[in-house]
Amino acid sequence: MELRIEFTDKEITPWGGISLLKRLMERSGINQVIASLPLPRQGSNRGYKPLQLLTAFFVSVWCGASRFAHLEVTRQDEVVRQMFGWKQMAGHKAFQRYFKKFNQADNQRVFSELYQWFFRQIHVVNYTVDFDSTIMTRYGNQEGASVGYNPKKPGRKSHHPLLAFVAECRMVANCWLRPGNSYTTNNFLSFLEDTLTRLHGKTIGLLRADSGFHDRAIFEYLEKKERPIHYIIAARLYQPLQRVIAAHQSWWKLDEGIEIAETPYQSVGWTESRRLVMIRQHLPERPQATGKQLRLFEEEGIYKNYRYSCYITNLTLPVEQVWRLYRQRADAENRIKELKADFAAESFSMQRFYGTEAALNFVMMAYNLMSLFRQVILQQTKQSTLKTLRYQVLAIGSYLVKDGNATILKLSLAMKRREWFTGLWNTSQQFTLPYNVA
Repeated sequence: MELRIEFTDKEITPWGGISLLKRLMERSGINQVIASLPLPRQGSNRGYKPLQLLTAFFVSVWCGASRFAHLEVTRQDEVVRQMFGWKQMAGHKAFQRYFKKFNQADNQRVFSELYQWFFRQIHVVNYTVDFDSTIMTRYGNQEGASVGYNPKKPGRKSHHPLLAFVAECRMVANCWLRPGNSYTTNNFLSFLEDTLTRLHGKTIGLLRADSGFHDRAIFEYLEKKERPIHYIIAARLYQPLQRVIAAHQSWWKLDEGIEIAETPYQSVGWTESRRLVMIRQHLPERPQATGKQLRLFEEEGIYKNYRYSCYITNLTLPVEQVWRLYRQRADAENRIKELKADFAAESFSMQRFYGTEAALNFVMMAYNLMSLFRQVILQQTKQSTLKTLRYQVLAIGSYLVKDGNATILKLSLAMKRREWFTGLWNTSQQFTLPYNVA
C-alpha cells in the first residue's frame, strides 16, 4: 500500500484526557485559591497572569515536560489553549522570568497558605507523616549547589531538599530546598515545625524517618509533654549500639529467618533510656534481607549470618507491629522516585535558589493534584505512575467543535473505551471538596 500525506486545518490535540484534570481543578476550587495567594506580581501589563502560568506549568508537567525548555510541549496546542480559555500560550522563558521573582519570604507565605488550604480539604482522622531527604544533582553554578554527599555522582554539586509525605493519601506535605552540603538533620526541627503548621488542625498519629534523623534533639522535641508525637526512627548502628545488639540473647522467632527483640537503650549524651526495637534476618534463609551486618565482630561467624535493623520508638505496640509499621515507610522512597522520574522534580533548576525552590514546590502541588485525581476520579487502590497514566488516560487525540454556544471536545476513543471515559467524566462532575480519605 502506497502511503501519501496531506494536511488539515483542523486543530487537534494529543492530550484530550487533560480535560479530566481541568474539571478536577475547577471542582476543587484551587484556581480561586491560587488567584488569591500573595504571589509575586508581574512588572508589566503584558505579563501573563500568574494563575495562567501556574496552571500551564501543571499541565505541561503532567504531559511530560522534564525541564523548562520542555514547557513548550503545550504552547502550540490550540485545543488546550481554548480548553482553558487562554488568549495565548506562554513560552518557557516566561516561566523562568516569573519564578525568578520568588524570594524566601514569598515562598514561605505562598506555600504555607497553599499547603494549609490543600490539607484542610483532605479529611483523615490521624496522619502518618514520613520525613526524608534526597539528593538533586546539579550541573552548573546555581545558588546553593554545593559538593556534599552524593553517592551516584561523587564530587558533583547538588541540592539536598527535605520532604514530608502524608502516607494515607500519598501526598507531599512540605518541601524545603537546602544546599548540597547540608547534613540530613540540618534545620530539621524548623522544617518539622513548619510542616506541623501546614498541617494545622490535623492530628499526627505517627512520625517515621530513616536513620539520618537519629538525633537526640529530634527525640526530645517529639517527646515534649505539652505536645508529644508518636514516632519510629531507624537507629544508626554506632559501635555502642552494635555491642548492645551483640550482647542481647533473647530473640523471638517471628517467621522463617526473622527474629525480633527489644530492650531499653540509652546512648551517650541521652538523659534517659528509650525503647529499642531490633530485627535480625538470617541470610542463608533470606538472602535478599535488608539491614546491615555488625562490622565490629567480623571474626565471629554468627554475626556474618545476619542483617540487623533497629528502631527507636515511643510506641507501646508489640515489636512485630512496630517493625511492620516502619516497613510501610518505604512508600516514601517510591514517592521520591516518581517525583524525580515522572514529575522531573530535580530538573526545574534555576540560577536563583528561591526560584528553584518555588518551581520545586509547584511540582509538588502538581503531584498532589495528580494523587487526588488518582484517588477520587480513577479511584485506584494501587496507584499507577504518571508515566502510565499519560498513555492510559491523558494521551487521547481530540478536537473541539462548536454547537451553538456550547463547546464540545470530540475524543478519538475505541468503542469499548468510551463508556470507561464517560464514567470518569461523570465522576469528575460529581467531585467536591473536602474529600474523605477512606
